[in-house]
Amino acid sequence: MKDELDSINRNNTWELTTLPRGHKAIGLKWVFKTKKDANGNIIKHKARLVAKGYIQQHGIDFEEVFAPVARMETIRLLLAIAATNKWEVHHLDVKSAFLHGDLKEEVYVTQPEGFIKRQDNGKVYRLIKALYGLRQAPRAWNIKLDNTLKSLDFKKCALEQAIYTKTSKESTLLIGVYVDDLIITGTPKKEIDKFKAQMEEKFEMSDLGLLAYYLGIEVTQTNGDISIKQSAYASKILKEAGMLDCNETLIPMDPGTRLTKINEGTMVNSTEYRSLIGCLRYLLHTRPDLSYSVGLLSRFMQEPREQHMKAIRQVLRYVKGTKDYGITYKHNGGNKIHGFSDSSYGVNTQEGKGTTGIIFYYGESPISWNTQKQATVALSSCESEFIAATAAATQALWLKRLLSKLTHSQEEKITIQVDNKSAIALMKNPVFHGRSKHIDTKYHFIRECVEREDIQVEFVSGEYQKADILTKALPKIRFLTMRQLIGLKELPSSVCD
Repeated sequence: MKDELDSINRNNTWELTTLPRGHKAIGLKWVFKTKKDANGNIIKHKARLVAKGYIQQHGIDFEEVFAPVARMETIRLLLAIAATNKWEVHHLDVKSAFLHGDLKEEVYVTQPEGFIKRQDNGKVYRLIKALYGLRQAPRAWNIKLDNTLKSLDFKKCALEQAIYTKTSKESTLLIGVYVDDLIITGTPKKEIDKFKAQMEEKFEMSDLGLLAYYLGIEVTQTNGDISIKQSAYASKILKEAGMLDCNETLIPMDPGTRLTKINEGTMVNSTEYRSLIGCLRYLLHTRPDLSYSVGLLSRFMQEPREQHMKAIRQVLRYVKGTKDYGITYKHNGGNKIHGFSDSSYGVNTQEGKGTTGIIFYYGESPISWNTQKQATVALSSCESEFIAATAAATQALWLKRLLSKLTHSQEEKITIQVDNKSAIALMKNPVFHGRSKHIDTKYHFIRECVEREDIQVEFVSGEYQKADILTKALPKIRFLTMRQLIGLKELPSSVCD
């Protein structure tokens, strides 16, 4: 607690004053936490002084609260680019990040419990900089960091607000920001060290060296290859669900499973159900094989029944047997982006809406994937595939531009592979005909992309359609074949596991 207060005072976060009339002081409370590494060893005990921001009122003591963080697919693309170029990825953490943000509003807080100055009893602190718990703290910190990085000649990426680049003839640096975690990659190594030194002058930093554990994802860097997995996080989910000793299963969902929103059957604890779904959704950051089953189960969070809970338990049993599965980005995997789009027509839905599955690769490894229920009812499988491909086209355009911004290279045409010939004919035919006149105008966006040659659509046989695993529950042998095909494999567990 003393360390935390020293840090606050060193930072000139506040000044002692009398509370002006018409102002209300926000209360403070202490929050205690033990920080652990990927293997569960305690690194440090931490005390954090937090403002009770929930009593703040918009327009009085806060205005803007939004602060951008890097998307997960962008982080994976960064790692894939680093692996291709054999760059090291380093990790920096800003100590007490939110205490660095400058406040525009007039905010007063009470004196912290246990540290009230006797001679100044009744006085309050006026905040000059942000405190944890304040509504505007993330925004204030983000503005401060943004200004600092720009002063060091970094440029913010227009397509991804939390990515910064700096290039010269001799060097390239890329930075991904996730609140107070910075990942840095680029070349040469001395530029990374120079950047670290510059940041340490501006903020109190923890240099965590080579990236090994980031947002619950374990990262391994060996000989230029970078692997990501979430074994420790998967074990944590199983422990919380009380399923550490359950029997394993080979597939997350049986092909015959019919899940519907029914009124029969016993209701289960919806808080527990939602909590498990939330945990599993976070596991999807490295596990495309779970995307369909978790996506389908997410549709029943309103009133979950026993049959839905039973299906979640099967997913958890599958997770237990595949805890060490993850993705490897290889240094010789190639540097082109290509994608697959697929849809299932009328499978497992009451309203008859299809499911879109999209997966994009950088070289040989997946960087972005998505399973989504389609917004409109399709009248045929051809139409359902057409709608899915349009969703893939929007993602392809964004990835294409992002890659060109990050690598400062020419934008290249992205190929999307579809396993339905009539859908491809529909995309390539600029003339509207009877079969497509009723399709919502927004879905014809893909035709324009094909015409402008921004993207290219190719046929792939269903056997090699990698997005198939994202659109329906597959039989055992097919599922295991597809899982290997999409680039997911068991990674060696680290020595400490």
